[in-house]
Amino acid sequence: MMWLTLAALLTGYVLDLLFGDPRQIYHPIRIIGNLISVLEKGIRKVFPKTPGGELAGGVVLVFLTVGISTAVPAVLLAIAAWIHPAVYWALASFWSWQILATKSLKTESMKVYAPLKTGDLPAARYAVSMIVGRDTERLSEEGVAKAAVETVAENTSDGIVAPLIFLAIGGPALGFLYKSVNTMDSMVGYKNDRYLYFGRAAARLDDLLNFFPSRISAWLMIAAAAVLGMDGKNAKRIYLRDRHNHASPNSAQTEAVMAGALRVQLAGDAWYFGKRYEKPTIGDPFRSVEPEDIVRANRLMYLTSFFALAVFGILRAAVCLVI
Repeated sequence: MMWLTLAALLTGYVLDLLFGDPRQIYHPIRIIGNLISVLEKGIRKVFPKTPGGELAGGVVLVFLTVGISTAVPAVLLAIAAWIHPAVYWALASFWSWQILATKSLKTESMKVYAPLKTGDLPAARYAVSMIVGRDTERLSEEGVAKAAVETVAENTSDGIVAPLIFLAIGGPALGFLYKSVNTMDSMVGYKNDRYLYFGRAAARLDDLLNFFPSRISAWLMIAAAAVLGMDGKNAKRIYLRDRHNHASPNSAQTEAVMAGALRVQLAGDAWYFGKRYEKPTIGDPFRSVEPEDIVRANRLMYLTSFFALAVFGILRAAVCLVI
């Protein structure tokens, strides 16, 4: 079964590159999202609306979401293995395909690139609003391009390398564990009045699970930048200098590499829910961010994903041989 899990990971990676997210099929991450919404409503009815009560409710949300999201696929995979190894491989391959997001990330970011190239700024603002959490109606053309590049950089870790690591270690069940935490953080991990306490446990767990993957992603991205003929030395320099220039302990890791590799400046002040937040910048402004940087960011993301697959696929194979 360990070899089949590795084969499923490789198959899922190739399927993702070829076809992207199978949108015609109801996605399990949407199911996890619906689960989180239902659990939140029920938990808020039970726990008192005090800081302590919301903190406790948030912890319960984490345990229930992670437990259900991991146990259900683990049981289904066990049943599939009992039926036949080929059934296990097929199901594990399909779920690995759904968990990874390489082509989808490129597709969504290129939806921003296309209107920018034709000068349709309103359409570009709308497209980027679909993949970022900030307000986009004030963004200039450079601001839109910058937001898309930052999204590709951050999600190279969150959407590709980190899931690859968890899939290589424990197959789709562990992959869904990671995605459940990632989804919780995107839904409740906000520092606003509603989620300041309730979402804290999910946000902290997401920080913990992404601590090592984000740093591994950064070093793989530095290597990819050098191979692609980008400024690998500057990518390493900016990474070492600016990797902590973010409220999150993980988000600036890959953003710093991307800024250095492209020789641009990312991050800085941004608007959220009508309020401007001051944020440090990442990288040096050797030049302005341009639409073509979205294409360059995707090239860097793709090679980084291949390096991650190679590294963790080989490590998985080595464990299989030893055991």
